[in-house]
Amino acid sequence: MNTDFKGKLFVFSAPSGSGKTTIVRHLLKQERFGLEFSISATSREPRNQEKDGVDYYFISLKDFKTKIKNDEFLEWEEVYRDNFYGTLKAEVDRIWALKKHVIFDIDVVGGLRIKKKFPEQTLAVFVKPPSVDELKIRLKKRSTESEDKINMRIAKASIELATAPQFDKIIKNYDLEIALKEAENLVEEFLDF
Repeated sequence: MNTDFKGKLFVFSAPSGSGKTTIVRHLLKQERFGLEFSISATSREPRNQEKDGVDYYFISLKDFKTKIKNDEFLEWEEVYRDNFYGTLKAEVDRIWALKKHVIFDIDVVGGLRIKKKFPEQTLAVFVKPPSVDELKIRLKKRSTESEDKINMRIAKASIELATAPQFDKIIKNYDLEIALKEAENLVEEFLDF
């Protein structure tokens, strides 16, 4: 973390299936904001068409643990057994070197850790789904995971929903168009446009 430009950090967190990725992708298309996506690192295997260095930095479990020991992460978490996710410090440096603001699509624990490390520079937004039942429907529609994995995500969602009040703002994603506009307004406000 050694760059002159200290941009803003926009954290979007939510249970899987809440729509945070759709919101983040929409915000990245709004060039006036000068946002760059923070690519997370993970120890899991790539899914479907995921590409290393685009969707995630795919790192072996051994290398991930070495990077933890070497304090190379801004935040990290073992989300599921031997399934680590984290934000490399070098990733934020890379984005700030471009003189851009960082936007994260990240789990709630990681999002709150970033907010704690950069309280003044970070806007932490929780994306709330209409209901846990709706989450289950959305996850099943993806067809990327087994029933067991979906049930694990649903169990985790209940815990994650309880963290919503710890975030700066909550977007209720009942209607995507409204949620996208709300997200734009929050970013605009935080950048002092």
